[in-house]
Amino acid sequence: MSVQSAAADVDVDLKQLFASLARRWLRTVLVVLVVTGLAFALASLATRHYKAETQVEIVPRESVYTRPASNNSDTDKPILDEQGVATQVQIISSNEILKQVAQKLGLEKLPEFNDALDMSPLSRLLVLVGLKSDPMEIPTEERVLKKMHEKLNVYGVEKTRIIAIEFSSEDPKLAAAIPDDIAAAYIAGQGAAKLESNNAAADFLAPEIADLQRQVKDAEAKVAAYRAQSDLLMGGNNSVLATQQLSELSSELSKVRANRAAAEATADGVRKALQNGGSLDAVPEVLSSDLIQRLRERQVELRTNIADLSTTLLDNHPRIRALKSQLSDLDAQIRSEAQKVMKGLLMQAETAKARESQLVADVNTLKAASAQAGEQQVDLDALQRDAAAKRQQLELYLTNYREAASRQDRKYLPVDARIVSKASVPSEAYFPKIGPIVGAAFAASLLLMAVLTLLQELFSGRAMRPASGARFEPIDEVAMPATARSEPSGRLEPLIPGEAANRAAETPWPPETISDPEARPAAEPVTETESVPEPEPVVAARPRSVLGEIDIEKAAEKLIASGAARAIFVSPEGDEAAASAILVAREVSDAGLRVLLLDLTASGAASRPMLDSGLFPGITDLLVSQAQFSDVIHADLYSDCHVIPVGTADPVRAMRAADRLPIIMQSLTTAYDLVVVECGPADAQGISRLGGDATEVFLSMLEPDDEVAQAAVKLIENGYPDVTLVTPLGHEPPGTPGRRSAA
Repeated sequence: MSVQSAAADVDVDLKQLFASLARRWLRTVLVVLVVTGLAFALASLATRHYKAETQVEIVPRESVYTRPASNNSDTDKPILDEQGVATQVQIISSNEILKQVAQKLGLEKLPEFNDALDMSPLSRLLVLVGLKSDPMEIPTEERVLKKMHEKLNVYGVEKTRIIAIEFSSEDPKLAAAIPDDIAAAYIAGQGAAKLESNNAAADFLAPEIADLQRQVKDAEAKVAAYRAQSDLLMGGNNSVLATQQLSELSSELSKVRANRAAAEATADGVRKALQNGGSLDAVPEVLSSDLIQRLRERQVELRTNIADLSTTLLDNHPRIRALKSQLSDLDAQIRSEAQKVMKGLLMQAETAKARESQLVADVNTLKAASAQAGEQQVDLDALQRDAAAKRQQLELYLTNYREAASRQDRKYLPVDARIVSKASVPSEAYFPKIGPIVGAAFAASLLLMAVLTLLQELFSGRAMRPASGARFEPIDEVAMPATARSEPSGRLEPLIPGEAANRAAETPWPPETISDPEARPAAEPVTETESVPEPEPVVAARPRSVLGEIDIEKAAEKLIASGAARAIFVSPEGDEAAASAILVAREVSDAGLRVLLLDLTASGAASRPMLDSGLFPGITDLLVSQAQFSDVIHADLYSDCHVIPVGTADPVRAMRAADRLPIIMQSLTTAYDLVVVECGPADAQGISRLGGDATEVFLSMLEPDDEVAQAAVKLIENGYPDVTLVTPLGHEPPGTPGRRSAA
């Protein structure tokens, strides 16, 4: 907190700060020139390194004429994705390929790749002392590979299938030869891998084909044997004969049943017509009889003759009677013929019924045969599927084997990669770049010296000046009333309000504090002949200091100047004296510090004027764990100060958790510059839990009576010798637009 208060009193003089750069320009220039010269010398003497690059494209090399028939449908698919290209990058930079290149070019014989060949005396000395590892302890091949990995950079070009192989070396020809050989070794390795895979496939397929041929032959033999054993005869439409016969008999049975039903129905109709004496003309079977048709014709002819003769002869005429007799005989013949037709229909129905019974028996027999044939057909189908699957697999293996064998004989296995750009011998070294190195050294040294000069000026304090509008000046320690030396107990003699002036004359109060009794001058004795001076009239606007008390402004200045983190206010006179804590908290908050007021009074006298209400959660809610810090901290309505009110929880329960107050105070002092605690009429034991490092104790007073003096003496006797008396009387808060006083 003291840092913040000091920062409020001083400002940085930018003119003075940057003027230090001009005053120390010579030192800056010398350092910059030295650093730049060293960088130029080191860059000039450094070993030149050259870099070359070879590019390899990952692309299918198989043509449409040599591509296997099974892969023709995959021509539009990408050969490799990002993960595939990254895999090829790792393959190119693998130790196996680097070993081949190192053996081909004899890199183990070059000091650039083998540290043990050309060791300087300094390096040998460091090895002997043990400050450097002996390169001879590492195998030669491992040393060469380590150096090659340090100089090699393989990466995939973004959004392409091109892999770049970069290599740096002290020899420009070697820098170009190594990436080319690495690319060639990669392509050769890929071809060898394809050839090995093809040979392995051919070696695998040959015995597999022999086994499959034998399995296919056995499976087809099982199919033929099972078909012959089960006597499964195949009919039309590739179905079992029993099933086909059952279908035909079922159709014939349906027809027979239909004919039988039709014959029975017709016979029944004829029977009803004969029994009821009805007309037989409505029965088609009767009308279809040739004899009945001739009888009907003769009947019509007789009726015509009777009708003709009836015009000239009477009904009893022998001729008419003869014709009518013939007509009656014809009706009897027709009914007799109808009965014969009915008997024929009944005979037909009986025949159809007998045929139906026979067909039903045959159908039942074929059903059993068809069910058995179906079960046998299922087994036969399973054997046929097994044989077909094995034959299909055999054909596939034969096709693949022929392709693998042809490629093995011709050794045609194109690699899916090609070199698109070979490395060229570099003519210019890529390291060191003298211009950029010298420029960077110059800029970095210049910037570093400028920063160091500015920091030196800041820390020396020469760039600081008093802040404009600083609110408070440094103040001296405020005096407090002291106890009389004649009292061995060290307690203040009780003061009576009516005798305040006499007591002030009898016991002089020096301007020092109570905490420094040795610094007080000895009181001069008062003789009986000396008259007691009359008390001067008290000015209404500002009461005279009687017990050495200070006002609100002095108390705020004391807290700011001392850097206190806690201010404990005790008000023995009750709630009215709690205004001191409110006014001091607001005064310090107006100075720019973060201030919080903690109200520990029973009535909430310190927080109610700041919040205009006593219903907010506060310290009692926090003690009983019914609220958190964010719930109990509220903003003062009339200043930037924060306040924790008494709260709404049960005070008895809160007092049981009073042991948590030191923890709460420690948390608050961590978050705020100053924590002001209004304790009301508390004693030294009551405020013991609230103290800590950088704590100031204040005694609020309204009138200099014996109650205040006794409270001060008790605090001093119980371990608080630096207690300070403060009074709110006569304080006028500065007017601020938009703010009103609530003290």
